[in-house]
Amino acid sequence: MSNSVFLITPPFTQLNTPYPATAYLKGFLNTKNITSFQSDLGIEVTLRLFSKQGLEQLFAHIGAPPVAASENIARMLVLQDDYIQTIDAVILFLQGKNPTLAHLICKRDYLPEASRFAQLDDLNWAFGAMGTQDKAKHLATMYLEDLSDLIMECVDPHFGFSRYAERLSRSANSFDELYAALQAGYTYIDMILTDLLALHMQRVQPAMVAISVPFPGNLYAALRCGQWIKQHYPAVKVAMGGGFPNTELRSLADARVFEFVDFITLDDGEAPLENLLLFLEGKKTAEELKRTFLLAEEKVTYVNSPATHDYKQAQLGTPDYSDLLLDKYISAIEVVNPMHSLWSDGRWNKLTMAHGCYWGKCTFCDISLDYIKIYEPITASLLCDRMETIIAQTGQNGFHFVDEAAPPALMRALALEIIRRKLTVSWWTNIRFEKSFTRDLCLLLKASGCIAVSGGLEVASDRLLGLIQKGITVAQVARVNRHFTEAGIMVHAYLMYGFPTQTAQETIDALEMVRQMFQAGILQSAFWHQFTMTAHSPVGLNPAKFNVQKETEETGAFANNDIMHIDPTGTDHEAFSYGLKKSLLNFMHGACLDFPLSKWFDFKVPKTTVHPDFITTALMEEEAGTVKPTSKVVYLGKQPAMEIITKSKKGSTWEMSSLTFQGKKEKVNISVQPPQGQWLAQMLQQLSVANAKTYTLQEVKDSYEAAGLEDFELFWDNKPVNTLHKLGLLKL
Repeated sequence: MSNSVFLITPPFTQLNTPYPATAYLKGFLNTKNITSFQSDLGIEVTLRLFSKQGLEQLFAHIGAPPVAASENIARMLVLQDDYIQTIDAVILFLQGKNPTLAHLICKRDYLPEASRFAQLDDLNWAFGAMGTQDKAKHLATMYLEDLSDLIMECVDPHFGFSRYAERLSRSANSFDELYAALQAGYTYIDMILTDLLALHMQRVQPAMVAISVPFPGNLYAALRCGQWIKQHYPAVKVAMGGGFPNTELRSLADARVFEFVDFITLDDGEAPLENLLLFLEGKKTAEELKRTFLLAEEKVTYVNSPATHDYKQAQLGTPDYSDLLLDKYISAIEVVNPMHSLWSDGRWNKLTMAHGCYWGKCTFCDISLDYIKIYEPITASLLCDRMETIIAQTGQNGFHFVDEAAPPALMRALALEIIRRKLTVSWWTNIRFEKSFTRDLCLLLKASGCIAVSGGLEVASDRLLGLIQKGITVAQVARVNRHFTEAGIMVHAYLMYGFPTQTAQETIDALEMVRQMFQAGILQSAFWHQFTMTAHSPVGLNPAKFNVQKETEETGAFANNDIMHIDPTGTDHEAFSYGLKKSLLNFMHGACLDFPLSKWFDFKVPKTTVHPDFITTALMEEEAGTVKPTSKVVYLGKQPAMEIITKSKKGSTWEMSSLTFQGKKEKVNISVQPPQGQWLAQMLQQLSVANAKTYTLQEVKDSYEAAGLEDFELFWDNKPVNTLHKLGLLKL
């Protein structure tokens, strides 16, 4: 047995890109010279199952249609040869290796079609005449979803592409149901999973297996893996960590969990993992472990030695994606939502700009936990170093920064560093819609490769935004969204309904705000989520303050995070779900924006109290005081060509400086007085983004006045100079 660590992401997360936790841990272990191997068993199971051989075995396993089989399943079994003949070509297409297949798929007579195709939107409406590749990806995704339905009905009721047996672990206060499922025989999917696991274990021969469980839909498979390892490699220790334990298992008391794993760690995994390895080598005692649950004398024990400190972000190393099957991931387009397709289409390298959240006040959020509470940004230069390393390793230059909310000042510094290094990257991240995102900052972000942002508009009601302590207003969000949209950056809003005390009137008014934003063209994508009370949020910790009650004060022995609650003053939130989502789908396609809101609901709803021009009025009121003397001024464009020209009018002649700017799309010419033209040409050289020094607006003004020129504001804030932002003269 080696002293290496086997890092596992169990089925299933995303099919288009690896979940980054194991890559982060592998990068850290590299800094300690600890060898490791990582595997995303989700993509490996998917590729084994959805192949010619995999489907032949699947259909042979199913055999004749089950007695209770639906008409849909019976039809698929008749068409099994069509599925077997097309599956390899479809998977290659979704891996980006067979793009011309799109034309065949779009003809609609190549792929067998079952019930998922009956739910299709009008594809021309959704994708337009040009989107052949996207249309084909959507159709191919429906084809895979049909096969998923077949597996769920005939083989394994727990199967799902991005979640496996999720129902068993979602808010499972008791471990009983999950434990019973794990005592039952292996399902068809379990057998594929453990076959793949056996091959890796045979080859790696690790001293320890570390399983990352980001979501409830990974838990069952994680415990199945742990169970198999304990049966076949009893000397190998199994640790579990990740997003699910971090939020759900903080009060774990059920000893049966440790029949499947030896240790469960909480929060940042680097220091706990290192300490576990030292403990297994006999170099540390159990009392010296960091944020770790283990079984001691048959009782669940939590150890968190104060002597061990977490690592700073700069010490963690660069995420390492080696070992993963990067060219085998599948790009799917499940729903016709631009942000969701960004999420599921294409492979993104995941990085973090800052640990935690710089705002850290939202009352629905887990702000009492370290992953939100401890804020620590990384420098722009280190981020760019990591980006360059990952591009060299993966050959991919798309980045998804997985921050809780990326800080605007760091985004600015990162964008400048990307531009200075002449990196070609596409990137997107999560933000707060705060007024720091000025027109010019958004133009800078776009120039650096930012293609999209997502952020929480949440309840789209100023009263409720105040209760949430979001620190934003609807009008402010509208202005920020316009800045992003006009810069060419897509905006996705997370929307929430069902916040404590939210009335039917507020829900309808929120929908009207969203409708007006789509109508104004400042929002391209959005998604409604129903509020969930969580144990570690201010609402969960102090429900009375928000006029809601917990259904029970009981704490389960297993998972404790989502809390059922009673909202005596709020409306029936569940009733609004379908209408909110259906209206949003139409708004995203520019359809039905003139429908009365009552049309979306099959019950009586109040009329909106929002003025029909609320958003357009807000857009006309520009934020005051966003440009200060300390604002940085940079120039991204090419240096202008300057010549002195003579102008004449009514017999008098005078000289002007003509500056010609060559942009990527057009040539722009401005004329100013010769002394000012001379100063501006020299100043633009100093303001060039290529220079290490950045100038403040005050320094620019001082330079102007030192040149003996007058009325700086009159020159700088008016035409023609104030039009140069289009060519990259930005005040940040």
